[in-house]
Formats: sequence, C-alpha cells, structure tokens
Amino acid sequence: MTFSDIFKSSFLESVKEFSAVDTLVGLAFALVIGLFIFLIYKKSFSGVMYSTGFAMSLVGLSLVTTLVIMAVTSNVVLSLGMVGALSIVRFRAAIKEPMEIVFLFWALAVGIVIGAGMIPLAVIGSAIIGVILLLFANRKGRRTPYILIVNCADEKAEESAMNLIEKSVDKFVVKSKTVSGNGIEVTAEIRVKDDETNFVNRVNDVAGVSGATLVTYNGDYLS
Repeated sequence: MTFSDIFKSSFLESVKEFSAVDTLVGLAFALVIGLFIFLIYKKSFSGVMYSTGFAMSLVGLSLVTTLVIMAVTSNVVLSLGMVGALSIVRFRAAIKEPMEIVFLFWALAVGIVIGAGMIPLAVIGSAIIGVILLLFANRKGRRTPYILIVNCADEKAEESAMNLIEKSVDKFVVKSKTVSGNGIEVTAEIRVKDDETNFVNRVNDVAGVSGATLVTYNGDYLS
C-alpha cells in the first residue's frame, strides 16, 4: 500500500463534504440561543448559590452538541463510532437544583435540533420554553416563607408568644415542638405582612421567652 492509497481509502471517501457557511450559521444560532438559555437561567434562578460556571456551560453545551450532530449527520460510519465514544463518557458534576436538569436538557435539545438543520424549530421552541419558565419563576416569589424558632421557659410564655405571632403574621403553622428540661422550643413556618420582621423583637421581649430566631425557608411549599 502506497502513501496515496491511504488517502484513497473507503473511509475517507465516505465522508461527505460539509459546507463552511452552514456550519457557521448553525454555530451562530447555537450561540445566540445558548446565551438566551443563560439569561433565562439567571433570571429564573431561585436556589441558594448561583453558579456562573454552570450557567456558562449551558452555552458551551449548545455549541458542542450542535457540532457533534452536524458531524454525525454527515456520515453513517462516523455516527456509529460517535455513539460508541459517547457511551463511555461519565458526568460527575452534582446537580444542586432540580431545575438545572431542565436547562441541561434544553441546551442539549437545542444543539440536536440545530445540528439536524431545523433552526426555526429551535428558535420557536426556545422562545416558548423561556416565556413559560419566566412566568412560573415570577409567580413563586410573591411572598417569602420564613421559619421562626422560639425558645420559651414554660407554657405561659409559649401561649403569650404564639398569640403575638398569630396577630403579627398572615400565616402561621407549627412545624415542630420540643419539650425538655431547659424549656420549650417551637418551630413554625410563617408568612409575614409586607416583609415586616420587627415583630420578632416583640416576641423576644415576651416574659419567659429566652430567644427568637427568624430564617428564610428555601424549601418547596404549597400556597
């Protein structure tokens, strides 16, 4: 086999020519939609710690997936090899919020659809998904839930503190109550009026109350 025969192999001849213009157009749309996904993630994020690295990875994921699908659709043999190569890839990054899975699949879907040449579908679908996610994200933030922890010396102090809390908040639900030799500890989920938290100071001033702690509740809840 001569050196020229290597470049005339059936494998290289089976690879179709790709269009540089189509590649640039596809990657440009993947970049624009990836940045759109990045903005929607930033606007709708409601977790504890925002990760810039994860947000930027959504843009890169859209571009890389587009490039891979373009290569796969250009050659059948290459597509089979790509499936085998990708099957050994393992992702070790921890998902902190369930919504992050939605954004990962969204970025992957955009790359697949654009790589397959269905750019209008990617644009229209991404616009609809983005609007829906923003609407649901804005609905959730109407009233911030809080967890209030009150330490009381006896039942009389507990009753006085609970009456004051009930008059000062919109919603008041006891989550747990611990009785020990040191006193009574009551944990309750509350919804405050107009984000007013000064009532905690008055609860702490109740006779027999040794402490009152108010923290933001970031868990899921039903209105």
